[in-house]
Amino acid sequence: MSEKFHAWAVKEKGGKLEEFEFDPGPLKPEQVQVSVESCGICHSDLSMIDNDWGMTEYPLVPGHEAIGIIEKVGEQVKGLSVGDRVGLGWIAGSCLSCEPCLSGRQQLCPDSDHMIVGRHGGFADKVRANWEWAVKLPDTLDPETSGPLFCGGITVFAPISDFGVKPTDKVGVVGIGGLGHLAVQFLRAWGCEVTAFTSSKDKEESLKKLGAHNVVDSTDSDELAKIEGQLDFIMVTTNAPLDWASFIKVLGPDGKLHFVGAVLEAIPVEAFSLIQGRKTVSGSPLGSPATVAQMLEFCARHKIAPITETFPMDKVNEGLQHLRDGKAHHRVVLKR
Repeated sequence: MSEKFHAWAVKEKGGKLEEFEFDPGPLKPEQVQVSVESCGICHSDLSMIDNDWGMTEYPLVPGHEAIGIIEKVGEQVKGLSVGDRVGLGWIAGSCLSCEPCLSGRQQLCPDSDHMIVGRHGGFADKVRANWEWAVKLPDTLDPETSGPLFCGGITVFAPISDFGVKPTDKVGVVGIGGLGHLAVQFLRAWGCEVTAFTSSKDKEESLKKLGAHNVVDSTDSDELAKIEGQLDFIMVTTNAPLDWASFIKVLGPDGKLHFVGAVLEAIPVEAFSLIQGRKTVSGSPLGSPATVAQMLEFCARHKIAPITETFPMDKVNEGLQHLRDGKAHHRVVLKR
């Protein structure tokens, strides 16, 4: 017997989302079907709507920060049951047989299934994903606001865990938006001394309330020069081009400049700027399902949550425009 999902879809590049109904086909043995309660809006949704990356298939139902209740499970699903509240992010499935999957790095699976690439996402009443990427939400976390943790949150938490950032480290976060405001909270709770790099110095008071110890103008070469050699780790969450050579100078010996923001322009790096201090430039995608679970426990323990604004699901176009206009503080969430 066929089933209909009710969603909001865009049918052409840069278009408005419209009500959309589709038949998802039979539930696969390894999948769970989730009744969506809320879904965050990410800049990646805008990029897919606009086909910025050249891989969008229309019609597209965006949405990859979904929270909801499992209402169906396939016969091969493990560890999850009907009635569990779970979150879903950018990745909707992995092969579970390649070397990255078998070593617990499923986010690096070359055959992973992405939530809104060639399939429909969470701006809908229901969404599906493979069981390994449906991670239970702790009871103490708010299902209405936690969706952004499953993309923006894990994107900034994973490198803290995976790249050995120590509680004694002095760290920086470049760009205090949807990703950066979570990175500051995570790193402060991790025990680090946190410097927030922003082009909006009028936000200094609010950034310190968020957890930053220091605030530096990311566009001021004189301010950057004053802290040369002082930081152990800098996480770049912005997609804007900056003076990366100056940021490399801010790193001390063995320092790391780490990118999670999709800076579209080439990043110029002189070899000697790395060699002399044994510094590195790196990047990472999301974290593994195990790291997602670790992040959620960390959030519950330290009472960390995204700062969100909520729109009804049927006001999805207003929510998207709010994000396009740069008015989001700091994440937008759609609520059914």
